[in-house]
Amino acid sequence: MGDYDEDTAFLGQTGPYFWTTFFLLNTVFVSTGFNGLYIVFVGAAPKHHCLIPDVNLTDEWRNAIIPFTKVDGKEVKNQCSRYKLDVVRNLSAEGYIPGRDVNLTSLEKEGCLDGWNYSKEIYQSNIVTEWDLVCDNQWKVPFASSTLFVGYLIGSLISGQLSDRFGRKKVVFISLAAQSVSVLLQSFSYSWRMFCIMFLFVGASQISIYISAFVLGTEVLSKTMRVIFTTLGAFLFYCIGYMTLPWIAYGIREWRTLLAVLSMTSVVYIPLWWFIPESPRWLITRGRVEEAEVIVRDAARKNKVEAPQVIFKEFELQAMLQSRSYTMLDILKSKNLRCITLMCLLLWMAINIGYFGLSLNTSNLSGNPFMNCFLSATTEVPAYVVSTWLLSKCPRRALLSSFLVIGGGVLLLIQFIPDSFNYVALALEMTGKFGFTMAFSMVYIYTAEIYPTVLRNVGMGMCSSAARIGSITAPYVIYLGTYNKVLPYILMGSLTIASSVVNLFLPETFNRDLPETVEQMQECQGLCSGSKKKKYVEGSGNPTVQRDAKSDVQTLVP
Repeated sequence: MGDYDEDTAFLGQTGPYFWTTFFLLNTVFVSTGFNGLYIVFVGAAPKHHCLIPDVNLTDEWRNAIIPFTKVDGKEVKNQCSRYKLDVVRNLSAEGYIPGRDVNLTSLEKEGCLDGWNYSKEIYQSNIVTEWDLVCDNQWKVPFASSTLFVGYLIGSLISGQLSDRFGRKKVVFISLAAQSVSVLLQSFSYSWRMFCIMFLFVGASQISIYISAFVLGTEVLSKTMRVIFTTLGAFLFYCIGYMTLPWIAYGIREWRTLLAVLSMTSVVYIPLWWFIPESPRWLITRGRVEEAEVIVRDAARKNKVEAPQVIFKEFELQAMLQSRSYTMLDILKSKNLRCITLMCLLLWMAINIGYFGLSLNTSNLSGNPFMNCFLSATTEVPAYVVSTWLLSKCPRRALLSSFLVIGGGVLLLIQFIPDSFNYVALALEMTGKFGFTMAFSMVYIYTAEIYPTVLRNVGMGMCSSAARIGSITAPYVIYLGTYNKVLPYILMGSLTIASSVVNLFLPETFNRDLPETVEQMQECQGLCSGSKKKKYVEGSGNPTVQRDAKSDVQTLVP
């Protein structure tokens, strides 16, 4: 196959066509920000204690029936037990005064047999208050969060295959519809099990939107616009939705109404079907060259440039028409592909554990949960802006490793901060979120640049699937904080530092054209090339092979 960037260079790097497509595609990511982390509010546990039924108790005993316990050095009411109701009722009837006539510590305790009383100071209702997901059932909240990420895993596995077969555009819009329906049905959940099942579909459709739209933008836009789209564009618009979510949740404190409102946001994307084009690169790989030329000529008209009479040369078309479908099995056939993919899988897994772990932890931080979520989202804005600038100036490999070290390093420092310095720990956590966000935005474009067009969606899907394994475990990593609050930070920090070392063995893609074929990707393998050193030179078209007689090493030259 010829070089698509070279064949369409007459379109220029910017223009009305590219900017319109850029903004329309980016608006799709706003919906993923709305629907990605509402579990932070829907699954938050408000203050609660055992419900005391309407029995004959004096005011003193009604106030004393809930025992106190120490949490982080403070005396608070126990949330999961009470003094045995029958005993307290008898003591109250006999006129004893708690604390004066009766030593409360000697009384027998029992669980919350009559349910719980929940504070409505922050939430009117959510899944925790509706289905009593506290105490012995507390594990069901991180399990529900994990079902979203299991859906991410399923969506990552199938979306790449579907969009490679049926097209990026179709999968994006079908997934938008599926997301809207899934969230709406979830708002009608009659049990925790149904909520989890629907969350599975929400996750599958949402990650399918993200991956397919991301790949579509990567393939449609010019080289200059591609960098802006994959950093400042896609992630910043996701962040806009993420930043808006806490204010929607602040205004709607009832979880069913909140989900119903969020589900309706996808309706506004219906008209975009007629304005967002299919990927010409994908059409070419499927042998549908005429359709690709129609899109490119329309782009030329909108950019007010003249398209050549023949855009794709005849000998290139013959090669394109012989194109075949690629699957995950093709990645396993090459040693270089296996090596690159394995390292990418480990990298994505570690980054997602840290990113989603810190995102889900905002409801556990001190202060207002809505403001904490907003601050966590706001922290991502400078990260996206800075990463956009750095990616246009610096090599990917060094940048990604640097910010992984920053993100993981500050998390390891948190354990040394005294409990009295809460704001210092909060600042370090936000700094860690900044580092993870930088890494999160960089790894997407880095991976998209490594894989060729024929395998890009499959490769991105596999990496995203590995990332979901990390994100599935993220809620349980945060759950470790119920045993020791520094455990999540130690685990996330250590994994991140280790992943920064793995990243050093990936090939560099800075200032390289996107590879179109598997052969071109193998020419970009860098440190994973084994005994053969291959280099794909930007703008070289079809490079030639030159053999060094002394070292017997093949080097590609223009």
